[in-house]
Amino acid sequence: MSSTYRGKNLTLTVFGQSHSSAIGAVLDGVPAGFHPDMDKLQSFMKRRAPGQNKMSTQRREADVPEILSGLAGGATCGAPLAFMIRNTDQRSNDYAEICDAPRPGHADFTAHVKYGGHNDVAGGGHFSGRLTAPICAAGGVLLQYLRDHGVTVAAHIENIGKAADVRFDAANVTGDELDALLRKDFPVIDDSAADRMAEEIEKARLAADSVGGVIECAVCGLPAGLGDPMFDGIENRLAQALFAIPAVKGVEFGAGFAVADMLGSENNDPFFMDGDTVRTKTNNHGGILGGITSGMPLIFRIALKPTPSIGKEQDTVSLSNTENTRLTVKGRHDPCVVVRAVPVVEAVAALVLADLMIG
Repeated sequence: MSSTYRGKNLTLTVFGQSHSSAIGAVLDGVPAGFHPDMDKLQSFMKRRAPGQNKMSTQRREADVPEILSGLAGGATCGAPLAFMIRNTDQRSNDYAEICDAPRPGHADFTAHVKYGGHNDVAGGGHFSGRLTAPICAAGGVLLQYLRDHGVTVAAHIENIGKAADVRFDAANVTGDELDALLRKDFPVIDDSAADRMAEEIEKARLAADSVGGVIECAVCGLPAGLGDPMFDGIENRLAQALFAIPAVKGVEFGAGFAVADMLGSENNDPFFMDGDTVRTKTNNHGGILGGITSGMPLIFRIALKPTPSIGKEQDTVSLSNTENTRLTVKGRHDPCVVVRAVPVVEAVAALVLADLMIG
């Protein structure tokens, strides 16, 4: 099972299952002498934590990361940073039926085939969104590292179902605007979108269903020249890492798929001199050209599918009897993962970009 991100300078390995005694991560390659703020890290972790309102699962986990190694006197010491997060609110009996009847839309069936039926299905096992907590622990540290080097990362919910926010002004978004977004309890640019999104989630919850959405992320302060052509481009690295978030089904950069409907004269971003700095008047390229940063804000979006664990009865199969059957999923599940996924997107972006900044 490959649960390791291997960058140029950083390596992140994630371990544990949704209902194991603990989950965690080992982050190797953080420069020595960096002082992470543990209070800021815990505040960041709280943005992802479950059980805070009816828009998320009612499983309650404090998600307090224990630092097992990698710090000395409050500073990184060159040894791998090891994080552990205790699981305290598991109800594995809710998943007894799923051992034989895989959930549509979930990894139950594919994991059963790959691991010969030995996979842990409780809470989704190693395929659960619960495993994004240690990613946030590692990414939360790296977000602080990036900020110390003048780079700000923030994401907002672009849409949940049919309820939509406005997009970033891709060519002109600033670090101050991203900081203002990070201070919001509900991460949207247009505050009026929050109520509409909450209504979409509640409508799905009351129908024993779920709803997906899109998250847009912006990064300000990146220097031009980071990345490589072809297989090691910034888009390649970010896309690979972002697909580690279990619900992600699509990634686009800048104008994304909309460029297919443009003429070259519309898609091209004209260059101009802003003092001594080369900038572009528009930012359809999303801050990346040829796999290399241009110095403009880096902009990308991810599409997240609706949570597959829903209360509606669904068609599936009995693996032991090799026959069709019906399944109603029990347990506590998010009617929408999009809200809690926002800090995860920021954490993954920080992992990839800090890896390149360190080099």
